[in-house]
Amino acid sequence: MTDAQRHAELSKLIAYHNERYHTYDDPEISDPEFDALVVELQALEEAHPELAQTPGASAAEQVGGGLLPGFAQVRHEVPMMSLDKVFSLEDLEAWERRLARTLELPEQSLGDLDLVCELKIDGLSLAIRYEEGTLVRAATRGDGTTGEDVTANVRTVSSIPEQLTLDDHDTPAVVEVRGELYMPVRAFDELNKRQAESGQRLFANPRNSAAGSLRQKDPAVTASRELAFWAHQVFTSSGGSVPPGAAVAGDGGAGIARHSEALDLLRRAGVPVNPAIEVVRGIAAVHAYCERWEAHRHDLEYEIDGVVVKLDELALQRSVGATSHAPRWAVAFKYPPEERTTLLEAIMVSIGRSGRATPFAKLRPVFVGGSTVGLASLHNEDQVRLKDLRPGDTVVVRKAGDVIPEVVMPVIAERPEGLPPWEFPKECPVCHEPLSRLPGEADTYCTNFECPAQRVQRLAHFASRGAMDIEGLGEQRVYQFVQAGLLSDPGDIYSLDADALLGLEGFAQISVNNLLAAIEASKSRPLTNLLVGLGIRHLGPTGATALARNLGHLDRIIAAPVEEISAIDSVGQVIAESVRRYFDAESNLAAIDKLRSAGVNFEGPSAPVLPQSLTGKAIVVTGTLEGFSRDGAEEAIKFRGGKSPGSVSAKTTALVAGEGPGASKLSKAQDLGVPILDEESFVRLLETGELPE
Repeated sequence: MTDAQRHAELSKLIAYHNERYHTYDDPEISDPEFDALVVELQALEEAHPELAQTPGASAAEQVGGGLLPGFAQVRHEVPMMSLDKVFSLEDLEAWERRLARTLELPEQSLGDLDLVCELKIDGLSLAIRYEEGTLVRAATRGDGTTGEDVTANVRTVSSIPEQLTLDDHDTPAVVEVRGELYMPVRAFDELNKRQAESGQRLFANPRNSAAGSLRQKDPAVTASRELAFWAHQVFTSSGGSVPPGAAVAGDGGAGIARHSEALDLLRRAGVPVNPAIEVVRGIAAVHAYCERWEAHRHDLEYEIDGVVVKLDELALQRSVGATSHAPRWAVAFKYPPEERTTLLEAIMVSIGRSGRATPFAKLRPVFVGGSTVGLASLHNEDQVRLKDLRPGDTVVVRKAGDVIPEVVMPVIAERPEGLPPWEFPKECPVCHEPLSRLPGEADTYCTNFECPAQRVQRLAHFASRGAMDIEGLGEQRVYQFVQAGLLSDPGDIYSLDADALLGLEGFAQISVNNLLAAIEASKSRPLTNLLVGLGIRHLGPTGATALARNLGHLDRIIAAPVEEISAIDSVGQVIAESVRRYFDAESNLAAIDKLRSAGVNFEGPSAPVLPQSLTGKAIVVTGTLEGFSRDGAEEAIKFRGGKSPGSVSAKTTALVAGEGPGASKLSKAQDLGVPILDEESFVRLLETGELPE
């Protein structure tokens, strides 16, 4: 293929995928793969300028996509441009040198330039127009010149004010706010849960669900979805329009000289501005900001895919200007990909300790999210069906930080013709007994309690780090011991002896001694760990801690009726009934007798008796506190009679904000007038039950 032919092919591909992403909110490839196409096209055009004859003709310079039918069109007085992208410190430094040349500055003085760093929100771009402080119009970016009128839908987004809160003499005649509409990750998960329960197609990611939720012909649908907004730019004018053709915010009589001042104007006006925005000096500081937020990107309650860097001084922005598609005074630093496409080689089924049959994907290994991925969970039968995943598909794989890899969706355009749908197996792949799915449940189970796969998983869970933490007794060792007839239930672990182990492959005297020492050490683990290790259905670490603290001994838990267990905070009826069923089973009690004989600790700490200073109060904790872990802070609240929910509402008494707090929790607390406390005030609240005046 010649360079000209490849250029034509790339141009067509980029235009097609631009339309899938921006117009239909239904991408077929991941962002990094699209970026790679653009980078390849740009390299070709740099080597052969004749391939892109006129400015703006290149597919690499396209802004946004086409417009959906059914919406009125809005022409942007100031074009909504895209951003050039960089991917490394070297790229950032090259951008800095280009600025130096354009501004005719010596390179050594660039470290004195003020640069604004903003998290690059993975959302949908909006332009919202206010006249005399009142919202009159909202539009999507569209193709950068013309967007869709989504005013009615935007009015349903609670974080976007209908009225600016500036004093009349401070309010410009026209204010156009630009920013990103997004869906919080928690809201996205809840939306997909509802989609799954109703048998509807799942959304691929928060960005596409936000865009699809906004671009609805019925605003009631938009209103039913939780959406939020961060502003990142403002145009103002004392006349009837924003400055035609302006590349940056005009002052409009508002005295704005810097981008950071424009953002302050928005904050004063009651428009949401991301609290993580910082003004720094020099590219080294920019890169440090990028690295810091890359490490903490998954601590946020919304998705980001990089950092946007801007010159702060508006006069300098005007001086460097823009290309046909992007401002020269700003650049987007993109984070490494967390999505890739690869081949779905097979869908297999694993059997867990409770008998749950979980489908998982066997993938052609692909490097994504910092590691090579070859397997990914598919959750359950309904998830596979809703995503329409088929062995032989090319699929999008996502791995965010330490999160388990996920198969997001198939690339339908690359599906081989005639590829049959996948069918969930009728029998257990290990013991070959029938699999069962009860009406109204999402999960399928192997009901054979003696299934070897279940036994291995139960024993491996008992020995795992979050339970009895027996080093050297992982899944492979457990499988080996089960096959040798040495283990049947957790109690058997404590009867393992050196003679039996020395006869097994891979064991010598040192490894035997180490394992037996680890088993002996596990006998003194807290009661909470033992309860977690028993693998009682629905009982996690929080409920196990509550049981141990409130009942104090395993024998008291074994004897407790459902009513007593369910009355414990953080337990409830479902867990209580599951605990009661577990200890009513003779086989489980027989295993516990073995643990008792071996000297395993059955005693737990009693709940401390503290003044009930927070009775009736709901305290939400966000961010990192110096004197408390997150669990410790929540326990401190609960032990004093209070509740510690995970989200802010009108019923919240106070929000405790440590270092790196969740921005949406802060914003909601401010909107609702909920008091926001620092750690010192939190300690006083625990002691006195009173909020600071």
